[in-house]
Amino acid sequence: MEKKIKPHVRETALTNGMAYPSDTELVMLLLGSGTQKKPVECLADEVLKTIDRCNPPEWVQALLQIEGIGTTKALTIAAALELGRRLNRTPHTYVHDPADCVPYVQHYALKSMEHFLCISLNGAREILSIHVVSVGATNIAVVEPRDVFGDAIKNNASAAVLCHNHPSGVCEPSQEDVALTKHLVRVAAVLGIVILDHIILTRKGYFSFLEHGMLPIPTQRGSM
Repeated sequence: MEKKIKPHVRETALTNGMAYPSDTELVMLLLGSGTQKKPVECLADEVLKTIDRCNPPEWVQALLQIEGIGTTKALTIAAALELGRRLNRTPHTYVHDPADCVPYVQHYALKSMEHFLCISLNGAREILSIHVVSVGATNIAVVEPRDVFGDAIKNNASAAVLCHNHPSGVCEPSQEDVALTKHLVRVAAVLGIVILDHIILTRKGYFSFLEHGMLPIPTQRGSM
């Protein structure tokens, strides 16, 4: 017997609007019900964790690995995510300053695990993609250059903004962050990609390598 969604979740959405349900409750609304072995709340939590560590092309196959998620539910969730992604895409909005990227990734500041991202931009400084490079344990993200720039190369990006969150809440970069940034800037230069900034996110704000003079000012080719 399927375990249905709790009435209060629907009532919250109907009464207050879609901005009020939590992320888990939004997924619960998409799922509609759980399974005999797994309540819809637990299923929704698993879905969120799976989405959190995947990029769009991997959504469906990753969701199908969850017990209780069949093809229909996997496609429903992936379709909702893709629609939201398309509606929130702003292809005609230019990123005039690297920090303009912050609103697009600020939600990662709430994550309990470190996420390393690469934001790819074209020559007109439009965001082409926001790629989750790695997800690590608290304050640890394993980052390989091939993973960082793979999406950027595929999208023919000319520039990129690196970004990661600090679950600890400490906004300043660690020595490892500084060393990694220098390494990735060198690798990007070989690939013909300009690193415009490396931004660290926390719940209280962000730290910009560029704004603090810790990143070479982009050349004319990569300037904004």
